[in-house]
Amino acid sequence: MTSSLQNRLSAGMFPAIKTRVPTCKPFFLLSLTCVIALGASRAGAAGFNNSDSHFYYKDPYGRPSSARIIRHYWSVPIVHPYAHVDPRINPRSMRAATIAQERANARSKGRCWHYVKEALVAAGVVNSYPKTAYAAEAGAELMHSYGFTRLSVRDPYSAPVGSVLVYGNKSRGHVEIRTRDGFVSDYHSKNRCFYPLLAVYAKLSS
Repeated sequence: MTSSLQNRLSAGMFPAIKTRVPTCKPFFLLSLTCVIALGASRAGAAGFNNSDSHFYYKDPYGRPSSARIIRHYWSVPIVHPYAHVDPRINPRSMRAATIAQERANARSKGRCWHYVKEALVAAGVVNSYPKTAYAAEAGAELMHSYGFTRLSVRDPYSAPVGSVLVYGNKSRGHVEIRTRDGFVSDYHSKNRCFYPLLAVYAKLSS
């Protein structure tokens, strides 16, 4: 190697070779990661409506889907008290609750009033098959045609065993019988119907 080449090399003809590569700071890397993640999140959510109750995403097939956002968790399940037995109520009404529970399905079939009618007839609470077709009409027919009494009960969980609960709103209705641990119609549930409660009725002993 000639002396001139050695001089050029030592004088820095190729300074990049001797330049020290700066190291990235951890904070910079973390910030860059957050920016990328935020951008990806916004891009993935494009086309979906913002919601405080649901998280929107696309499933593996590219179809839009959503999941409810759970903000509270109770480690202890909510347990409602057992229904009380009112001695004034005809024992056949409690038998009707048992019959309805034996015939109930796991899920509703949209035939609540039909199943309640059959249970009332089978237990001998009523002497004929009620004629009304809609659940919201059940209370009036039970009172006028079968001697039921409207109880001063506003909380479904306070209704006595064997009583008939009628719910409804402008477009829908529901009828169920209070059991010892829940409510029954064409299906059995531990929880009351979510429709507004119209009234609670019972056949009292004469």
